[in-house]
Amino acid sequence: MTAGTVGAVVLGGDYQGLGIVRSLGRHGVPVIVADDEHSISVASRYARHAVRVPSLRDDRGVLAALAGLRARYGLRGWVLYPTREEIVAALARNRAELGGHFRIPAPDWDSVRIAWDKRETYRLAAKLGIPIPQSWYPEDEAALSHVDGSAGPYAVKPAIKEHFFYETGVKAWRAEGPEELREIYRKAAAIAPGEVIVQEMIPGGGEQQYAYCAFFRDGEPVASMAARRLRQHPSDFGRASTFVESVDPALLEEPSVTFLRAMGYYGLVELEYKLDPRDGEFKLLDVNARTWGYHTLGRAAGADFPWLVYRDQIGLPVRPVRARAGVRWARLVTDLPNAAADWKAGRLRTRSYLATLRTIDTEAVFAWADPLPALYEIALLPYLAVKRGL
Repeated sequence: MTAGTVGAVVLGGDYQGLGIVRSLGRHGVPVIVADDEHSISVASRYARHAVRVPSLRDDRGVLAALAGLRARYGLRGWVLYPTREEIVAALARNRAELGGHFRIPAPDWDSVRIAWDKRETYRLAAKLGIPIPQSWYPEDEAALSHVDGSAGPYAVKPAIKEHFFYETGVKAWRAEGPEELREIYRKAAAIAPGEVIVQEMIPGGGEQQYAYCAFFRDGEPVASMAARRLRQHPSDFGRASTFVESVDPALLEEPSVTFLRAMGYYGLVELEYKLDPRDGEFKLLDVNARTWGYHTLGRAAGADFPWLVYRDQIGLPVRPVRARAGVRWARLVTDLPNAAADWKAGRLRTRSYLATLRTIDTEAVFAWADPLPALYEIALLPYLAVKRGL
């Protein structure tokens, strides 16, 4: 079998999906993009078709979208690429129904649920001896009495992000002390009852944020990359990274491989950590069972993750690879305004910021060989600001 005899369906066409479209399209793989929002991938020269579907936010919407695509294009044996947690969950929970028609490069639900529910993530990490921030899981307001009153400031966040994010547009809220914690807990519990996590805030900003990224198979990383997530948007609880530099994968490999083996994981994955300056430990914050926003940094650093997964799915050999350190990625449409806000707040110096811009090796959207998505993104900025906060 050769590349091009089997195509791919990218579910979600923002800049993350665009990276997958380009990765596969450069190798001659026919790609269809399906999205329930206006997205920039439709403008890519590498997208064979772009289809707007009613919803990709739950199992029913994902199954209906894929049924419609099958009826319209056939697509037997095509590879599915989910770009959001809820799509990954839908594919994992419905693998028996979908697996007879599509190739699904994602793990089973027993693995996905550990990443889907942060309570499961932290419980497994604690069992394996992997450091995590001090965390509490209060089921009601009275249980806040068990939270260490001296551990503030706190992050108040949902165990299952999707039940919270689409309602609030944020990943977490900050509470400075016990009184504010109680007030914010009430607000969070009204949105995601029984799913609220209270967690200590680890000191430090982007210089403390790291990630381990991999294509993981048979208990080993086939492709791996570690990254320092130097800037994010927004700066406190970032929805997405805006400036990232690759570092030595060995930095985070041992705890990450231990965790993924315990999950029985297969596919693309990003594990987010924060380096705690108080004890020098990397503490696990999140596990994303999908491509991550800056996955195109991998191609620039020598590890083209979507292409490697495609090869594996169609039965072609995949040679182990580790991304090289020192390569830098940016998404300027969010990095520039976020830098302006940090500069105004006194958290960023103009000269040091401009110096980092001169070192960018690859940009999230702009590419000379495929320029239209960048122009389309500029036109969509008002829509993206309202719909996604960029």
